[in-house]
Amino acid sequence: MAPTFKELTDFFVSVGADKVPHTEGIYLAHAIGVYNDLKSWGCDEDVCRAGLFHSVYGTEHFQKFTLPLERRGEVRELIGERAERLAFANCLMDRSTLDASARQSEPPYVIRNRVTGEQIELSEQDFDDLCTIHLCDWIEQIPRSKAWEYRTEAYGQLATRLGGVALKNYKRVLEELGVADRVAAARGA
Repeated sequence: MAPTFKELTDFFVSVGADKVPHTEGIYLAHAIGVYNDLKSWGCDEDVCRAGLFHSVYGTEHFQKFTLPLERRGEVRELIGERAERLAFANCLMDRSTLDASARQSEPPYVIRNRVTGEQIELSEQDFDDLCTIHLCDWIEQIPRSKAWEYRTEAYGQLATRLGGVALKNYKRVLEELGVADRVAAARGA
């Protein structure tokens, strides 16, 4: 039986993630924002749950909260195998390898585990879902962090690759920040 949203958020509270600061708020609020945004984008429940847990093990950029990898089984049991695999990939990937694969038009889509150096090959669907989660994470927090210059080219590439609702929301947030023209100029668009 699929977990309820309350069960998912209760997990975060039980591990103290409701007290961790993140982009002018708390980590749990950001994680819920990513989940809700992915829902509004029409993503399936596995992708939304992966979005909620997108940085549960820490990421290349966010290390204020890191659940030990020894607890992967517990997370997998809670959110499901595919959702946990996507969350794990988002947490442990070397972002430069995501960026390189996002420039490809066809498989293989390979990212590198930034901790072990292991190469992880993803199906096209898993890769596109990982790109969606990663972009949505940035879009959700950028209005608070104002760090729109961080990986400008990479996020623009992800938005363009994904198109549709992802590209629309990418453009919307840059317009709301008043930086759409500067980003377009920086990207040479």
